[in-house]
Amino acid sequence: MDQTTRKLIVDFSPMWTNREIWEFEQINEDLTFDAVYAKPGNFESWKSKLSYPDSDIREMVVRTFDNFLDGNELWIANKNDEKLDEKYVAYLMSVMADVMIEEEICLNFRIENNCLVSTMDEKADVIDCKEFFEEFYHLATGFNFDTDTGIPDDETEAEMYLTRLQEEFDEKMKNKLGDKYMPGNNDPDTLNAES
Repeated sequence: MDQTTRKLIVDFSPMWTNREIWEFEQINEDLTFDAVYAKPGNFESWKSKLSYPDSDIREMVVRTFDNFLDGNELWIANKNDEKLDEKYVAYLMSVMADVMIEEEICLNFRIENNCLVSTMDEKADVIDCKEFFEEFYHLATGFNFDTDTGIPDDETEAEMYLTRLQEEFDEKMKNKLGDKYMPGNNDPDTLNAES
């Protein structure tokens, strides 16, 4: 993993759980940021053709993902401020990692000119990706990185096996994060829908 990214993750660890993200978004309704894509080392303006003012970061990254693939870096700041309050850094890193888990793409993060800057880690190998996503493992599906998972071929056995893994993972996370962790990696809306 990129050393600057590793240091930033350490500085803001532990990364947020889905519950913390959800609660933060409930308290901070209509949470939006100014974002702009730029070629590495060539950031010019918040008003470029690749700028996305007043954006929900999750939706914007999903819609504009090709800009990462084109090698651009993403600069994020408070709305109308051209700099980012530190209180948003862990939130943004966790949200972006959550978006990228599905794509299995590692990101690099850094702070530059009081903004969070993110790029796709094109040099990342399997070990780098494992290290990156382990830092955000409570956003993932509960995969236990310490165990060889060898999922059985039989569907019933596989379901039992994965349920047991999830329960073990939930127990481990509950011990580590306490009430912040939501078993089964559900957000509160999902939990309420099931009751």
